[in-house]
Amino acid sequence: MSRRGGRGVADRSDLRMNAEINVTSLIDVAFTLLVIFIITAPVLQGGVEVNLPQAEVQALEPPEDPLILTVIANGEIVVGETPISVEEFDEVFPQLFEIANPTHVFIRGDSAAVYGRVLPVFVTVSNVARAAGVPVRLIAEDLGPN
Repeated sequence: MSRRGGRGVADRSDLRMNAEINVTSLIDVAFTLLVIFIITAPVLQGGVEVNLPQAEVQALEPPEDPLILTVIANGEIVVGETPISVEEFDEVFPQLFEIANPTHVFIRGDSAAVYGRVLPVFVTVSNVARAAGVPVRLIAEDLGPN
């Protein structure tokens, strides 16, 4: 008896090829990653949180290539996004200044920062920037209309 003639028994040549890819699990993974990125994107925004002192100030047009220094309340110094210890600042800042080659330098000091920690930073920055002919500005939060 031939196997070919039997009922319900198929030869390999009788089977059809199914070339479809099941993408349901791929779509599930893609949507899961999309939700994760949507949730975490606001957290990934860089920057240093600082409570600026308040004063009556006029808004300035931001220059194209500024260098921003931040003195945090605990006394830590951040140049752009790079934290620098107070001990290393006098040695490291001139090198960072040369690399950045800024057109303006802005200093942000937290209102809770000790004046004795902000002043040496300002003096060092002013000396290096003045030698290069670059203006230095302090950043404050506007009090608004009185």
